[in-house]
Amino acid sequence: MAISPQVADHSLSLTEKHELAFPVLSDLDQEAIRGYLVQFTLAGDLEDLQVNVFHNDPRDQNADHTRSLPVPATFVIDRGGIVRAAFVSADWRIRAEPAAIEAALQSLPAGS
Repeated sequence: MAISPQVADHSLSLTEKHELAFPVLSDLDQEAIRGYLVQFTLAGDLEDLQVNVFHNDPRDQNADHTRSLPVPATFVIDRGGIVRAAFVSADWRIRAEPAAIEAALQSLPAGS
């Protein structure tokens, strides 16, 4: 699954646009994003670039109307809630390798 700070309508649009085969959940108050320590707030030049150059203000899409966003992250969590693998990169272009995610999933103890 994916978790997004966007309101459900925006998450649904993303799911349909990219034909995602997994659910996208809305983290309306960004509690999950804060809990996993992957929340940041746009500021300075980055805020100016996002809002005034790209014309994409997160306040228009986020349920809590903040300019906070999640750092792209991937977590493999077992059924007991234990994080078994994590990948976080401040560079939004760098994502977890699918093979690494598959390996983490395959290494989960039976029943996890």
